[in-house]
Amino acid sequence: MAYSAAQLLVDTVDALSRRAPAIVAAAAHQLGEIVLALHFGDDSHAELTAEHSRLLARVHRSEQPDVEAYFDNRAMNLLFDLQRRPVDQTLPASLDVRGPRAQTLAVWRTFQLLSQRASGLRAIQAMWKAYRDQYPERWGSPATDGAVNEGDPAFPPPRGVRWRALDFLDQRHPEDQDLAPETVGGTINQDERTLWDNRVSTSWWQFSGATDADLLETMERCKERVQEEIRRIIPARDPGPHLYELMHTYPARRGKGLRPTLTLASCVAAGGRSEDAMRAAAAIELFHNGFLIHDDVADESTHRRGEETLHGTHGAGLAVNTGDGMNLLAVDTVLSNLDTLGLARTLGLIHEVMHMCRETIEGQALELGWIREGVVPPGDEDYFYMSTKKTGWYTAISPCRMGAVSAGVTDPVLLNQFNDAFRLIGIAFQIQDDVLNLVGETTLYGKEPLGDLLEGKRTVMLIHLFREADEATRQRLYANIRRLRAEKTQDDAEMILREMERFGSLTYAIDLADRLAHEGVRRFEEDLTFLPENEAKGVLRQIANYVTTRPL
Repeated sequence: MAYSAAQLLVDTVDALSRRAPAIVAAAAHQLGEIVLALHFGDDSHAELTAEHSRLLARVHRSEQPDVEAYFDNRAMNLLFDLQRRPVDQTLPASLDVRGPRAQTLAVWRTFQLLSQRASGLRAIQAMWKAYRDQYPERWGSPATDGAVNEGDPAFPPPRGVRWRALDFLDQRHPEDQDLAPETVGGTINQDERTLWDNRVSTSWWQFSGATDADLLETMERCKERVQEEIRRIIPARDPGPHLYELMHTYPARRGKGLRPTLTLASCVAAGGRSEDAMRAAAAIELFHNGFLIHDDVADESTHRRGEETLHGTHGAGLAVNTGDGMNLLAVDTVLSNLDTLGLARTLGLIHEVMHMCRETIEGQALELGWIREGVVPPGDEDYFYMSTKKTGWYTAISPCRMGAVSAGVTDPVLLNQFNDAFRLIGIAFQIQDDVLNLVGETTLYGKEPLGDLLEGKRTVMLIHLFREADEATRQRLYANIRRLRAEKTQDDAEMILREMERFGSLTYAIDLADRLAHEGVRRFEEDLTFLPENEAKGVLRQIANYVTTRPL
């Protein structure tokens, strides 16, 4: 069965949500509340809507759209390349758009943003090339060698409707060419410009050397670079099976690569080299994994990152000792920067690490204290305070600050400019993780189903539920959460989930996370103007918007 144009659009929106979230957020803002129906020449249909900062695309024939757009096979390349001259954007009997003027223009702006950015992503190019290659006779003659310029003799006048953007990109990045520049994680170069600076999306043909700034690939490469550094610094000596081998295998479990990317990108954005921040990023990852091991023991968790917890496999004693060893090795890794970064930057990194650890331990104590005392705090601000201390600093704020310090930024005034934006982004990210623990797929989230409810985690949803529930329901809930973890069953957790759904706690949390993330993005643009617009800052911007476009 042939791949349909409607499915191509759905897959493109999904890929862009993961690879260029800042663009998706901007496009969703342009689309607003419009319901767009798309009809294609292969008789497939799709519907595009926006929810918060997310674009929702599905293969579906919309019944009551606000705007309808029809693309025949010849006009499909216009979705990919909306930068052509107006006279070249009109094909007789190929493209038809119907709807109120203001809404039609909003739809056009939406696709302009999407197409401008999608044309720079290799993953998107591959998808659209595969679609194009299903019926090569429909698109005219293929490109020949040479530059894509009007009147260039290397490019004869086209037959039919050739895909000008794809032809250009094919030549700029030949298939057998290694695309990864030797920069941040093999992805970011401070001398190159990003295709999107949250104000202007520059046309693809104006870039001869710009990288794709694909967030998914960037995070994967940064994570792998830091994993290599961790493998290098873990000693290869006894006791191997019961300590150092566990240090090797546990950090290699599936993860997003958020902290390594923030650290390396912040360093390059502030004028440093990726290698300057490599040990700092490795130290943060070692601390992170040590915290997770200890956290799982304290919470009596059964799974982490899709696998059994370390204490479940090897016992609490070895797990706690491995966590201690990771924390010790992390401190040693930070100190090893003396040889390369010098005294001032290394002292700055030590100061940041000590502050990060103190915040994390105090946040963990707050939550464990609430659970031990059977207390549910009354307000969201209590959760914000605890979450920022427990996970916000080492997940978002400290990686940015330590990356900047690695680049030589030690002025507290400048370092504090990261705090508010990434505090809000970190809280939003944690709320979303809490929601995913309840409604996400276990294979994707990596923890046991409803684990937070079994552990008694004081999430925004639980706090909201206790505020909104009637007295009788509240008393039943108190009886539930005050029992020990070993005394709870899956039925107990499912009862709390049903009450959360009944009182709208999940919807409340999703909306709250969205508002916090939007405020974080706004603070990012206002507070980080001291960072020049470069590819690395573009990656930081994509991460800031990743929280707003993350599917739940």
